[in-house]
Amino acid sequence: MVAGTQDCAESPQVNTQGHVHTHEEPSTPFNPSKGFYLAFLVLTVLAMMVSLDGTSVSVALPIIANTLDCSTMETFWICTGFLLSSATILLPLGALSIAFGRVPILVICACCFLVGIIVSGFAQGASAMLTGRIVQGVGGGGLILLNDIVITDLVPLSQRGNYFGIIGSVWALGSVSGPVIGGALAYKASWRWIFWINIPFAVTALVMLPLLLKLTATPGTFREQLKRFDYVGSFLCVSCVAAVLIPITWGGIEFSWSSWQTLLPLVLGLAGLAGFCSWQIGHAKEPILHLGLLRSYNMGYSLFATMINALIVYGALYFLPLYYEAVKEYTPVLAGVSLFPATFTVAPLSIITGCIVTKTQDYRVLTFIGWFTTTLGLGLVCLLDVDTSVVQWVFLSLVPGIGLGILYTSLSFVNQAASTDTDMAYTVTLFVFFRTLGQCVGVAIGSAIFQNCMFENLRGSSFTSSEASNLARDAVRLVEHIKTLAKGDEKAVLVEAFVRSLQVVWAAMCGMAGLALIGSAFLKNIPLRASHHTDQALACAD
Repeated sequence: MVAGTQDCAESPQVNTQGHVHTHEEPSTPFNPSKGFYLAFLVLTVLAMMVSLDGTSVSVALPIIANTLDCSTMETFWICTGFLLSSATILLPLGALSIAFGRVPILVICACCFLVGIIVSGFAQGASAMLTGRIVQGVGGGGLILLNDIVITDLVPLSQRGNYFGIIGSVWALGSVSGPVIGGALAYKASWRWIFWINIPFAVTALVMLPLLLKLTATPGTFREQLKRFDYVGSFLCVSCVAAVLIPITWGGIEFSWSSWQTLLPLVLGLAGLAGFCSWQIGHAKEPILHLGLLRSYNMGYSLFATMINALIVYGALYFLPLYYEAVKEYTPVLAGVSLFPATFTVAPLSIITGCIVTKTQDYRVLTFIGWFTTTLGLGLVCLLDVDTSVVQWVFLSLVPGIGLGILYTSLSFVNQAASTDTDMAYTVTLFVFFRTLGQCVGVAIGSAIFQNCMFENLRGSSFTSSEASNLARDAVRLVEHIKTLAKGDEKAVLVEAFVRSLQVVWAAMCGMAGLALIGSAFLKNIPLRASHHTDQALACAD
């Protein structure tokens, strides 16, 4: 049945374990009720809360690190702890929402997020701050995931474009305003307000969730629900994903890529993931990962493409401000404002893309256009150098933002059209998981490329190998070092090497976007279904 109508929810169809739904079933018109709009309001509040936090903290990291007397590594983990904890917990959280219901898990995640921002906001040391960020990551990752899953519960696939567009625009608004708000609070008031400002959002969400988001309860007693959850698979997933992501994140920063501290957990983690997949196929009664979903080309492409998309977004958001600070000598706040050309188009284009998909029922052309524009835009960003004027960098950074705004919405349709309604929660969980993986490795891959290029550029100038290695090790510290230098030959050499290294980073991202562009040409035309079946629709719309 269709969620959001006057009727109560019914049971779903039998799980297809990844077989693509190819026939259109009889359906009733989608008529959103008052209860639907109230439930959707809750989702927009959650999206704004998490997006604000995700982008505002990074701008204030230097001040936070100085206030709490953090080492370079502690600062690094404060930055990455949120994403790592989000990525490791996503697959189990998706399964928990299937076993126990969306709303109880949403409430738990909102509580974790609230506890995390309180701990972080009142932290007096690096350990407390890191603890708060990890707890925030668990809550924030779950809120992002369940936000998307609940939309699929409420809206049939053929009508989701409008609503994904709205959520995408709210997310983009928070992401764009986050660096500006974070920078202003950190430099004009206190960095602690970056966390405290989210407390009203979190409290509001906790009140609104049980009151306005009333979904059909999952069947069975609490004891029966406990028995359905895959504890072994969840343990393997969390531990092995963490074992893989941690060395990838610290490789080349805390330890070299060839060190045992990097290679050992990476190898063990990959071996563990193989064991996890084996357990899911042959032993798990209720697997948290449906590997049968990967039989579809469109499904596999959507996971690859969203990972590349997230990698590019996080890589660009990380390195573009460094370009403005080191090369253009902008303040952190002005550097955050300078991201506007690359980010302000995401919100309107998310809405426009959603409306176009809903109207035309075609997501393939928009996906191709999105990747073409992104590839072209990243190629143009490679032209940024020391002498680039304001008008030039505004135009050059504008183009990739257009493409990324289109892809934010269109890739969701590639993913969801390749699944059935019965498998939709697993499908969305996998999609968000790969997107978060891209966010985790985006900065790591970009930093590895930057370090190697910076080392080679400096070693070929007046710096010794040892000096070049120390300077190239950390892009953020290098920016601060460049700021302290007076104008002269040393500063000119460093800035020129910095720009050339960034150009290689952006060229690598351009190549990745090009691969996704080629892959989009082979997408199959899977219709967007008007029929809708879910076991967690609105319990009874008003």
